[in-house]
Amino acid sequence: MTSTAIQIPGYVVGTWDIDPVHSTVGFSVRHMMVSKVRGYFREFTGEIVTAADPAESSVTATIDMNSIDTRQEQRDAHIRSADFFDVGNHGQMTFRSTGVRAEGEDWFVEGDLTLKGNTKPVTLALELNGFGPDAYGGTRAGFSGKTEISRKAFGVDIDMPMDGGGAVVGDKISIELEIEAVLRGA
Repeated sequence: MTSTAIQIPGYVVGTWDIDPVHSTVGFSVRHMMVSKVRGYFREFTGEIVTAADPAESSVTATIDMNSIDTRQEQRDAHIRSADFFDVGNHGQMTFRSTGVRAEGEDWFVEGDLTLKGNTKPVTLALELNGFGPDAYGGTRAGFSGKTEISRKAFGVDIDMPMDGGGAVVGDKISIELEIEAVLRGA
């Protein structure tokens, strides 16, 4: 089945701005081999273009690495340091889509993620949450996305082994996005 045959209820073609007040860019990582630490980025921007053929749609996003928040300022300061993100030299993380595809009712966004000066391909599993009017006379769209990356593949390769085995910080990072976007006016 080609993407042009796929019907998306309420689908709206246009250019959308990500609404950071109603969106979340979050992550989780294994900590001390027993639990997960969760965090998010408070500041980010992005643009989504929904095309007549959904497979021709695109997204770009920029995340301010200084805005990391894990609810513990000392840890956040360490994550901003050269040990992890090296925010002084790499203040932004970017994502630029390279393709959108459907597999049955499941959607995926392929793209290039750049973190700490390293660009790698990633695939986001995408959930289309809907399109509709908002309370201000505009139109909104909602999307959820998930992926996993290796922090070491992006140069965040600090090694902090534990005495009994394992590591203080895991390599696998789960990324979860809740995105609400506003259609630009004509």
